[in-house]
Amino acid sequence: MLSKPPRSWAQKTLQVRTPSCPLSVVFLVSGASHVNMEFNVTEHQHVRYNPLKDQWVLVSPHRCKRPWSGQTEPEPEELSDENNPLKAGAVRANGQKNPNYTSTYVFPNDFPALLERVPEPPPSEHPLFQMSQAKGTCRVMCFHPDSKMTISLMTVDEILSVIEEWVRQTQELGRRYTWVQVFENKGSVMGCSNPHPHCQIWASSYLPDEGKIKDRCQKEYFIKNARPMLMEYLEQELMRKERIVLENQSWVTLVPYWAVWPYETLLLPKQHVQRITDLDEVQKQDLAIMMKELNTKYDNLFQCNFPYSMGWHGAPTGPSAKPGDSPHWVFHGIYLPPLLRSASVKKFMVGYELLAQPQRDLTPEQAAEKLRECSLVHYKYV
Repeated sequence: MLSKPPRSWAQKTLQVRTPSCPLSVVFLVSGASHVNMEFNVTEHQHVRYNPLKDQWVLVSPHRCKRPWSGQTEPEPEELSDENNPLKAGAVRANGQKNPNYTSTYVFPNDFPALLERVPEPPPSEHPLFQMSQAKGTCRVMCFHPDSKMTISLMTVDEILSVIEEWVRQTQELGRRYTWVQVFENKGSVMGCSNPHPHCQIWASSYLPDEGKIKDRCQKEYFIKNARPMLMEYLEQELMRKERIVLENQSWVTLVPYWAVWPYETLLLPKQHVQRITDLDEVQKQDLAIMMKELNTKYDNLFQCNFPYSMGWHGAPTGPSAKPGDSPHWVFHGIYLPPLLRSASVKKFMVGYELLAQPQRDLTPEQAAEKLRECSLVHYKYV
């Protein structure tokens, strides 16, 4: 049982209300010697709201001071090109042979999570035990024939070829499927089984949870404010300049105010576009430059082949989708890297993060500053 505070303590109540989180936080403040204590964003824990996903993130900057004696990640072993199933001319596990490709190469995933032709599940007999149809297709896309190449080491023209192929794949699959998810898992620490530069493209007949949540949040904001959420957010970030990492004529890379992963970044277009298929030639060229610069900074941060999961989110697709039909949507990229203190110390999403809410130690402002300070010349070339 909690004891009552002494009469010398003053009670202060802070009301914080959002549609998803009506909070009443009670602070017990002692006499005059403690009243002057002021909030410092780099020292004191607080929660931040993510309007894009309607969730709160706990920020605990004081924990950066704690010593670390937990798990460290070993240096990834280099894959022998002789055994690499993604290299040009290789024979994959299913017996299919790759062509001698010289740029990008796309093929059906040999072990897909989604198939186009499968039986439909029976009708649900109880609301607590629901099943629904899930159809789709999964593809693998190689960025480059050289197994040791990464986005940071590729030329801008080579990265532009990757972007052009993403556009083509989204156009083709988007005619049939509601959602086309392009994503890259880089590094064994992110579950990548092959270091060859590649990504995956999964297309589904339904809207997955992440897309569904972002669609709802952006639509609600647009209805209330008559502006796309992420365009207004970018405008505010450019004014404040606290979390900007990179900027060119078409794109801005920033550490979002609500970032969960230590060095998470958000890539936003300066002009409103809803899907990757809406990008013009200048925007694609500038995006290639931005991706190379960001990945170079990531590698330079801890002088390593920086791991991450990344992907693109845009307005839903499908047979009924039309240009300009989703004014609330803003196409954007997300990089989610796990490294926290060094090339061998990563953040774990466990315990509180799984059972309560996302939590981070380093503030987004501190992360952005560290990334800004990183050189645009790759450490391997210095």
